[in-house]
Amino acid sequence: MRITVFGATGRTGVPFVRRALDAGHEVVAHARTPSKLPFSDERLVVVEGDVYTGEGVAEAIAGADAVVSLLGQTGDGPDDLLTVAGDHVTGAMAEHGVTRYVTLVGAGVREAGESPSLSGKVMGTLLRLVAKEVLADAEEHVRRVRATDLEWTVVRAPRLVDGDASGYRAGDIDLGFESVARADVAAFCLDCVEDDLHVREMPKVGPA
Repeated sequence: MRITVFGATGRTGVPFVRRALDAGHEVVAHARTPSKLPFSDERLVVVEGDVYTGEGVAEAIAGADAVVSLLGQTGDGPDDLLTVAGDHVTGAMAEHGVTRYVTLVGAGVREAGESPSLSGKVMGTLLRLVAKEVLADAEEHVRRVRATDLEWTVVRAPRLVDGDASGYRAGDIDLGFESVARADVAAFCLDCVEDDLHVREMPKVGPA
C-alpha cells in the first residue's frame, strides 16, 4: 500500500512512518523540513512542501492508496492550520481520485448528541478556555471533512505523550484527563488504514 503522510516529521508522524515502513508499505512523507525525518528507507519518498500553502500537496498525494494527516498545532503556527491544510489535502485527493483519509484531532472535538464523561466535560470546558482557537480550528476541519465524499476517519485523541507503544483501546470510549502514547495513536491510525476501520466515523483512542 502507498500511504501519503502529512505531519510526517512530527512527534506522532515519525512513529507512524516508521511503523508503516516496518509493515512493508511504501510511504510518501510530505515535509516542510525533510531533514527532520530521522531515518531513510528505500520505500520512503520525501516530498518537500508546505501543507498550509498547498506547496507539494498534490505531488505527494498523486498515486496514493490512502492519506493520513497527523498535523498538530504549535504555539507559533497559524490558528487555522488544520482547516486550511485539510482543504488543500482533500482538494488534492479529489483531484487525484484518492478516497481513503485518516485525520487526527483532539478528543475535545465532539459529535452531535455525544455525552462525554464528567472528566471529559471538564476537559472540554478547559480547552475552550485555554485553547479556544485550536479547538475551533479542529472543529471546523472536522466539519469540512465530514461534508466530503471521502472514506474518512477522524481519530480523536487526548493529551499525547512520548514513549513506546504499549497498547490502546479505541472506538466509542470515555476519555477525560488521561494521556496516550503517540506511538499507540500511530498504531491505531495505521490499523484504520490497513483494515478499513471506522470509515466515516470519529473513534476515540486512549491507553489500554
